[in-house]
Amino acid sequence: MQYSCKLSLSNEQETEKLAQKLAQHIAQGVIYLIGDLGAGKTTLTRYWLQNLGHQGAVKSPTYTLVEPYTINGKEVFHFDLYRLNDPYELELMGIRDYLDVPNALFLFEWPSKGGDEIPQADHVITILKTDDESVREVIIESVSETLIQALS
Repeated sequence: MQYSCKLSLSNEQETEKLAQKLAQHIAQGVIYLIGDLGAGKTTLTRYWLQNLGHQGAVKSPTYTLVEPYTINGKEVFHFDLYRLNDPYELELMGIRDYLDVPNALFLFEWPSKGGDEIPQADHVITILKTDDESVREVIIESVSETLIQALS
């Protein structure tokens, strides 16, 4: 990735504010969400989808592997690959059908488990827990200088 920034989030309201900025600048492409269990990947995704205009619940696709959404005529696919044993399982579940959707937003939690079956990221968001349970360090790497400037 060409551009990056590091942020500190002290509470859930700051996570929501970050999601609002992300929603303003990213409506399509491939996003990797990296972080330990409980780091806040799904929480960030929930606020992001709400800021894009989603009404209703946003649940973790831990058991289903993918949760599809249509938000204001736009397709969004939230993948959670945590329970994936082999990247080839994605091929068996028909990931190509999802990836062929034009101008969609693809959010991948646990992308390292997807191997070569998932496309390279346009943006990588790493959420790190800190010693203070309420604080998260967030590193955002992107191909977009405009996004990084907006977040800095």
